[in-house]
Amino acid sequence: MTINEGAPAMTDAAEPTRSAFAHSAGAGYPDGLTQDQTVLIDEVIGEPHAPALDVRVVNDEKLGIYDAIVGDREVAGLTYNVAGDDRLVLLATSVIPEFRKQGIATELIRRVLDDVRAQGRTVTIMCPIVRTFIDHNPEYAGLIDPEHPGAAQGRTRMP
Repeated sequence: MTINEGAPAMTDAAEPTRSAFAHSAGAGYPDGLTQDQTVLIDEVIGEPHAPALDVRVVNDEKLGIYDAIVGDREVAGLTYNVAGDDRLVLLATSVIPEFRKQGIATELIRRVLDDVRAQGRTVTIMCPIVRTFIDHNPEYAGLIDPEHPGAAQGRTRMP
């Protein structure tokens, strides 16, 4: 399902798959986060700006992922599980390295949460990047399921 104008999710074998968005666990980063997570969190808590690229967001309900597409390329994804009729569990946000720091993670999360709101659903947050985004954009806090909130707290900007 497309949540904005655009074509369905890419399925060409030459396109990145969900594994292309995976990150390796790393030590030495704040709060047990990986380097990839730290970079994306820094993006979502930075100064707000529109992405420099034209981004389409497509919900692949079969695979449980919202894909961010630039041109004809899947460049980011936010994976989720469906929990009942009215709740999504947001699992992980990933952006291909060459597309980071361009506002894509922020725009992807914003559009996913807007779509959740439009469907009348709530979210359980397992992704620290989504949690941090909501901490810095309190207008989305009402989407968090009060009985199943998920991750307790995101990261704040260090001076």
